Amino acid sequence: MVMARNKSPKRGRPPKDRAGDVQARILDAAQQLFLEKGFQSASIDDISELAPASKPTIYVHFPGKEALFVAVVARTINELTDFEGFAPAGRTIQEKPTNLGTEMVEKFVADTVDLTRATIAEARRFPELSRNVHDAARDRAAWVVSQLLNETTQRIVRSSKGPFSAKRRVATAQMFMDLILLPMLMRSLMGEELKDFRKELPTLLHERVNFFLAACEADWRP
Repeated sequence: MVMARNKSPKRGRPPKDRAGDVQARILDAAQQLFLEKGFQSASIDDISELAPASKPTIYVHFPGKEALFVAVVARTINELTDFEGFAPAGRTIQEKPTNLGTEMVEKFVADTVDLTRATIAEARRFPELSRNVHDAARDRAAWVVSQLLNETTQRIVRSSKGPFSAKRRVATAQMFMDLILLPMLMRSLMGEELKDFRKELPTLLHERVNFFLAACEADWRP
């Protein structure tokens, strides 16, 4: 969650209720400044002032600004891929993956657009950083989605080498994400808000889920 910045907090000892969570305060401040200023313009001095935390304290937790950016993204990914307690509702083989797709769009698109823009903005200066962020996000999300998909598609015939086999289930989840998330994320990156295309989601998801399930039933090959 991005903190509101009504005024710059004073340096020094933080309030008692925040004193024990130094790393979280540093990450909160870094995230806000990366989104407001971009990676290049946000400085460790700015982060130190907003946290508040001394520069030596920041460097104890993070070796530099690049490590801070990676940590901000990693925390966001962990929060977005936390589906604990989530069980897609539905009685048919189409309904459960459709509800999973809806949950994914609501969580991922709404909360990652600004951070994705910040990463893209630095892609030319720091291609390796952007690539690592992308790979980490994709791998983590695909792993979690693969577990959920495996539970919601139990009625599909299984085989030792099929789309939901141990060796292929993550690749299958990546394809599901590309079908469901990628179009929505691209529209958001171009300035369209989630609320603007939320009415279209049921129809779009129904079409894409049916396409995905048909491909799985046909046992696509990589």
